[in-house]
Amino acid sequence: MADNPMLKFVIRTQSYPDKRAVTERAKDFSEISHTFKVDGAEDQAARCSQCGVPYCSVHCPLHNHIPDWLKLTAEGRLREAYELSNLTSTMPEICGRICPQDRLCEGNCVIEFSGHGAVTIGSVEKFITDTAWKEGWVEPVLVGAETGLSVGVIGAGPGGLTTAEYLRAAGHEVHVYDRHDRAGGLLTYGIPGFKLEKDVVMRRVKRLEDAGIHFHLGFEVGRDASLPELRERHDAILIATGVYKARDIKAPGVGTTGVVAALDYLTASNKAGFGDAVPSHQDGSLLAIGKDVVVIGGGDTAMDCVRTAVRQGAKSVKCLYRRDRENMPGSQREVQNAEEEGVEFVWLSAPVAFEGTEHVSGVKMTRMRLGQPDASGRRAPEPEPGSETSIPADLVIKALGYDPEELPGMFGEPALALTRWGTLRVDPKTMMTSLDGVFAAGDIVRGASLVVWAIRDGRDVTDHMQAYLLAKAAKKERVAA
Repeated sequence: MADNPMLKFVIRTQSYPDKRAVTERAKDFSEISHTFKVDGAEDQAARCSQCGVPYCSVHCPLHNHIPDWLKLTAEGRLREAYELSNLTSTMPEICGRICPQDRLCEGNCVIEFSGHGAVTIGSVEKFITDTAWKEGWVEPVLVGAETGLSVGVIGAGPGGLTTAEYLRAAGHEVHVYDRHDRAGGLLTYGIPGFKLEKDVVMRRVKRLEDAGIHFHLGFEVGRDASLPELRERHDAILIATGVYKARDIKAPGVGTTGVVAALDYLTASNKAGFGDAVPSHQDGSLLAIGKDVVVIGGGDTAMDCVRTAVRQGAKSVKCLYRRDRENMPGSQREVQNAEEEGVEFVWLSAPVAFEGTEHVSGVKMTRMRLGQPDASGRRAPEPEPGSETSIPADLVIKALGYDPEELPGMFGEPALALTRWGTLRVDPKTMMTSLDGVFAAGDIVRGASLVVWAIRDGRDVTDHMQAYLLAKAAKKERVAA
């Protein structure tokens, strides 16, 4: 009887791909971790216990067939592993890089519960599809017979691109509209290269362009065409804009020069990485070199900002967060990476004012303590009386999350219904908005969330849009007959 290639978690320890040395990686925007080599990926995949109820898959928003492609990887059947991985995800190598696996698949791995350390699922997922690209296994989108039906997708982020791919494969003409000059949404301009190198995103976009998807970039709905005008052009519309309105801080001096929004800062950095001319870098307004930088917030966007500031040559980088380390929303791995790179975290602290007249010179902050749980169930932070102090700051970056923009006004369509949170109201059974033939998916429906959830929503809304389009085509045929 052949030796079982799996269940090696007792004799093989958990291992991640080696990270580049801090002194090297903190100077550039290349990804900080190497990719597994074949033997490393096979060894880690072989640790999978092949449990009867795969909690890794259950807790993956895409319900990826994780134990199955881990087994194929352990057996050296990498092409089959890639094909299986690709069945449920349009961007497996991207999810492998940026998903918070510690909160999703790896955080729910059965052998993690047993004390042996989770299978390093994300790193294996990244390795599988990177290998597929290298070996030429990633095939063009297989486009079905042309249907004569047209679809407009507003937003070229992960949700919109997922739907665009699936609907193009179904034979529909697909047009993607995005206000940025490159497709990809936050994958392109919101996430730094040290987590997701941009050629990884651009090769996905090119694959969609090669499939005949039409990209209209630098296109603002409401400026270049209203939503009613787009509805006239297309048989169905998907709104997948994400949420981009930065949450602000109510404190004296918040409007002082040098207090900036996280997305503006990250977008400028990513544009510079593409080699674009960036005026806000030329004048220094969104550049951290030589400055005392303070980032306010505790999510993944805050982690992106502090680590970007390190790479731009900041004099010092501090992160202020009003709760403690155990209660922060961002990835603990990202905190560890940031600490290794020299970022100082000031836990249980919150700004009360921004100092300076013509330009910010410091942040006045107060110490916080955790009180009783709030409506979300988390212990609410409360100021410690008499604990106010000031720290120097030449650049303050607000990374407090995002809210939806006011789309009915922006898009010139007041009939587009919203929820009380400002997100788009959709029928939960069909994912259709209050307008016939206009669907919505991703963060603009669920609020600021994860890339993997946007991909899941893009996959789900495809089925509803396809059903709508087929019904519309059948009705046209009946009328013509």
